[in-house]
Amino acid sequence: MMRGIDVRRCNAEKNYAGELVFEFAGEEELLDIPFVAFSSPVEAKLHYEILEDDSVEVRGTVSFSLKGECSRCLKMTERRFTGEAEGYFVPRGAKGAEEDYSYSNGVIDLGEFLRDAVLFAMPARLTCSDGCTAPDYKAD
Repeated sequence: MMRGIDVRRCNAEKNYAGELVFEFAGEEELLDIPFVAFSSPVEAKLHYEILEDDSVEVRGTVSFSLKGECSRCLKMTERRFTGEAEGYFVPRGAKGAEEDYSYSNGVIDLGEFLRDAVLFAMPARLTCSDGCTAPDYKAD
């Protein structure tokens, strides 16, 4: 499983773009929905491009399944979610890079980027279907 990009190696091989496809375990601490867990590994399908200044653009998708109780009717359910993943990586210490991901020693660790992508793809709640008919309960 490749969870990083060796920018120095890619530059030496004149391989300035590529595809990464791999799976990894979803981190349970990213889940903020009661009685729900990851039911499959997270699948990452990414494309990277190394630019002339050694900054790297990474784009793609992350997909995963969640299983647990419907947040509305409490039936057991399992649903698949897919989210877009976009990141811009710059060498550590580069000017104006405060809001970008950074890397050092010529190697990009995709860990933080992947956690962010999964977190942004995460639903606010798990429902058994888009049209779950359980009533919403309101406090009096």
